[in-house]
Amino acid sequence: MRQNFFRILLTILVFLIFSNFALGKNIFKEKESDIILGNKDAPVTIIEYASLSCSHCASFHKNTLPILIEEYVDQGKVRLIFRSFPLNYPALLGSQVIQCIPKEIQYDYLDALFLLQKQWVNKENAKTTQEIYKIMQSGGMNKENFENCISNTELENSILEGAIEAQNEFEISTTPSFLINEKLLVGNKSIKEFRQIIDKILSE
Repeated sequence: MRQNFFRILLTILVFLIFSNFALGKNIFKEKESDIILGNKDAPVTIIEYASLSCSHCASFHKNTLPILIEEYVDQGKVRLIFRSFPLNYPALLGSQVIQCIPKEIQYDYLDALFLLQKQWVNKENAKTTQEIYKIMQSGGMNKENFENCISNTELENSILEGAIEAQNEFEISTTPSFLINEKLLVGNKSIKEFRQIIDKILSE
């Protein structure tokens, strides 16, 4: 599976380099794979690019995101869009299984994978797969559906292609990275920094 990850990534990269692949502003349109919180008419849109294996991303989801949700998303001021930017095989695997569960519980299990990250990251591939399955099993995913999901090459391609699109269009190269109404913010920033940017936009 790890070899497949790099093979698929290389294939997509070559395709994008040698084709007239016009991205434009389509990256701000909702995609089927997006995990979205908040009002679609909110004045501020934050797109988060994160790798499920990234410790800084996990810290953001544990410490900063709950405050952002309480102060801005729940108040109708911010729409938050999560997009996968897997940096390694475990992150790709996690991104795949999230896409194979119902939309209404995707965010909950995305959050669970971040909060339980130490249980499944930095392990051998087989152990990582086993630990992720345990988490997803609690959401009703059976073994057959899990195996079908992680062997879905079309889904793999879609996730990796989305990451390369983000890299080409906005030079996303590290996680977490955020687009706040097209303003790029890189790294696990404090709630204070998010407030400054969001409040400035809201006051304009």
